[in-house]
Amino acid sequence: MTVRVVGESERGSCVRSLRRLVLERVGNRRRERARGMDSVSEVSEKAVLLNYLAAQRRHILSTIDGLTDDQLGLAPLPSGWTFTAMINHLALDDEMFWFVCVLGADEEAIASLDGDGWLLSDEDTPPVVLARYREHVAKADDVLGTVDLDAPPAWWPTQLFGEWRLQSTREVVLHVITELSCHAGHLDVARELVDGRQHLVL
Repeated sequence: MTVRVVGESERGSCVRSLRRLVLERVGNRRRERARGMDSVSEVSEKAVLLNYLAAQRRHILSTIDGLTDDQLGLAPLPSGWTFTAMINHLALDDEMFWFVCVLGADEEAIASLDGDGWLLSDEDTPPVVLARYREHVAKADDVLGTVDLDAPPAWWPTQLFGEWRLQSTREVVLHVITELSCHAGHLDVARELVDGRQHLVL
């Protein structure tokens, strides 16, 4: 093996070259981070909120995925609601009520507000309820695509809530995200009691 002795001047040149390389890479990383921050700042508040809303919807559907119709009719918790009843509640009392009615002022939807989404009829089988949920999510998204976050609700049921009121689309969306997050957790517990499956949030 040949050992090469490096002189002071050559060593200094190598150190300077290495230093330039390191500084160049650090500079590149800083510029990349700056570009990333710029791109994040360009993402609208509305898009962020709708992404969180969509994530909770996916959580809900993934939690019941793989359950049979019989399992969807089970009520694992003492409060007595079934998986199917929960999905019906989310479809009618959240997606339809808050988005289609309150934000969209859809007259047909408002006229259909005649009961409790937790209550099921004999016709409300799991496939029917799941189709209803997806239908109302799609209608809700149509409304959300047209409204401004600062806009007040287009319709408000004063007779139901009295003096309490959500003041803007933003507050309504945050309210529903909170509601969906809460019920997603309920579904997680119920699913674990049925077959041991757990939902992990990373």
